Amino acid sequence: MATAIETNGQAPAAARRPTGRPAWARPSPVTAAIGAVLGYLLGHWIGNVIAGHWFWVQNTSMNDVSLTLGYVFGTLGMLLGLGVFAYPLARLTGREPGYPQAGTGMARYFTYTPEHKVVGIQYLVGMLLYFFTGGLFALAIRTELLTPKHHVFQPDTYLTVVGIHGTMMMMMMTSVVVGPFGNYLVPLMIGSRRMAFPRMEALSFWLTPPAYLALLSSMIVGGFQTGWTGYAPLQNQQGQGMDGYLFAFGLMGLSLIITSINMIATIVNFRAPGLRWSRLPMFVWGTLTTSVLTCLAPPVLVAGCYLGLMDRTVGTGLFVQQQGGSPYLWENVFWFFGHPEVYILAVPGFALAAEMLPVFTRRRLFGYNVSAAGMIGVSFLSFFVWQHHLFVSGINGDMRPLFMLTTELISIPTGFIYMVAMGTLWRGKIRFEVPMLFVLALYLNFLLGGLSGVFVSDVPADVTLHGSYFVQAHFHYTIMGGLIFGVFGAIYYWIPKMTGYEMNKTLAKIHFWIMFPAFQLTFIPLFIVGFLGMPRRYFEYAPKWTTLNDIASIGAYLIGVSMLVFVVNFCWSMVIVRRRSAENPWHSRGLEWQLPSPPPAQNFERIPLIVSHPYEYGNPHELPVAELGGVPSPEILAADVAVVGD
Repeated sequence: MATAIETNGQAPAAARRPTGRPAWARPSPVTAAIGAVLGYLLGHWIGNVIAGHWFWVQNTSMNDVSLTLGYVFGTLGMLLGLGVFAYPLARLTGREPGYPQAGTGMARYFTYTPEHKVVGIQYLVGMLLYFFTGGLFALAIRTELLTPKHHVFQPDTYLTVVGIHGTMMMMMMTSVVVGPFGNYLVPLMIGSRRMAFPRMEALSFWLTPPAYLALLSSMIVGGFQTGWTGYAPLQNQQGQGMDGYLFAFGLMGLSLIITSINMIATIVNFRAPGLRWSRLPMFVWGTLTTSVLTCLAPPVLVAGCYLGLMDRTVGTGLFVQQQGGSPYLWENVFWFFGHPEVYILAVPGFALAAEMLPVFTRRRLFGYNVSAAGMIGVSFLSFFVWQHHLFVSGINGDMRPLFMLTTELISIPTGFIYMVAMGTLWRGKIRFEVPMLFVLALYLNFLLGGLSGVFVSDVPADVTLHGSYFVQAHFHYTIMGGLIFGVFGAIYYWIPKMTGYEMNKTLAKIHFWIMFPAFQLTFIPLFIVGFLGMPRRYFEYAPKWTTLNDIASIGAYLIGVSMLVFVVNFCWSMVIVRRRSAENPWHSRGLEWQLPSPPPAQNFERIPLIVSHPYEYGNPHELPVAELGGVPSPEILAADVAVVGD
């Protein structure tokens, strides 16, 4: 019998036959929810039995053991209810396994499916949900900081809000590019019909909802007051909320590892004929280098998180100094992941921008090879900078110059990427469409973030600024100002491809022109108060900083208004109006835009032959990017002729 691989990811007819099971027994969101609840109750009961009777956990909290096992069994129960284990169980029992199908309509987006385009949409909606949740916690923080003395939250609650905001953004949003855009676009861009491991692809997404729920549930059981870094020894002094943090962060790390393995295997092995490395789209380069980072860095974090859970449930004491452990070990484990993570977020943002720049300037990407080399260089050097986070944490003084040097060196490949963008913009015929507005904002924000980073990478300045709002503002300029602006630009750019419908351009411009100034209004004052000495995570501050904090809070509320405009636009355009988009509204040469919108189930009727570079704009005589049985669209040829004529 033919296998799924032999049929390009499609199940054999026999495997697609209905199983005959009643509707209530088939995998669905309902069975997943039931499995999650029953699994949690089972794990909680087992935890009570273990903690109450087993000697080797007598010095740990019964609640920690029960809650942790509840998380574990609840996650397994949810995956069981979704049908994740159907294939391996069928193989183990000698039966012919079925092949999960994408289905039709909205129901397919709530199922475990190997269809990469469905998984991409699942990731997109999921990541927006996680982002908006983290944003609501950010607004809660800015509400507390409106006045220096009057309090909205109790101290422990405020610290929990700060911790959940940071953890939600840094943990859940790590997949904000590779999750939705990587899964959806990479097979289309490389001429493949599917991902290398479709079931792993689906599993990587379905690990994120239990991580999200586990993190939020930490508030119900007391929260955690460690911030998003979860530092020991505070980690070992927290209540049950710390269990949710450690479990959720570790589970999200597993999702990242699975995604990265799949992306690397797909890009290396599933490229269409003719797609040499020198013709690879920049977004694919960004996804590949990011996947290498996520294949190497998150395993260290996962190990650290579950060692921390062992400290809290089994009493191992690996991070407890009184038991022979080392709190300093956690800092090294965490930041060995934590600083490559910055580039796990930043590099895909640059890759998205590099993909859109040539389209809206009608110019060949300036310095293609330099940009790809810059991404590789950033990925390599990012593993040699983590201890600059430990400059004031007891690091050996002799090590400070080395990590200051490596931190400065990483600005060189980052500068390569940036200068490629500036070279592409130079003398380009720029079209100020909504995606391009977000791209331009990305580069301006990242420039300010990079310049402020020079200060915190220098040891004498970092000793003064460490732990202040200056560092927070720097971080938000590089990540939110870079990545998130790039993500919204990419949503406006690729939504017509994903759905076949266009978003309202007027509302999109309103979204941008509120969000961009509001972002500056929020974080420029935080540079100032940080430079003046206001520490992070304090909910009382000197009255002299009230005006600057009020300005920052007003800016944050305006960012919230811009997000509301985006949600209204998304719902209005995708659900109510549903205005059909042109097949290639941006006149792009990208391979994905040569397909119908949305693409057919199999992507390509036959695997294409790549015959040209994807960024040969401005040359009407250039070959099409691939042989698909046709020629470049008249719109593309007309746009290129206009540029040459100018």
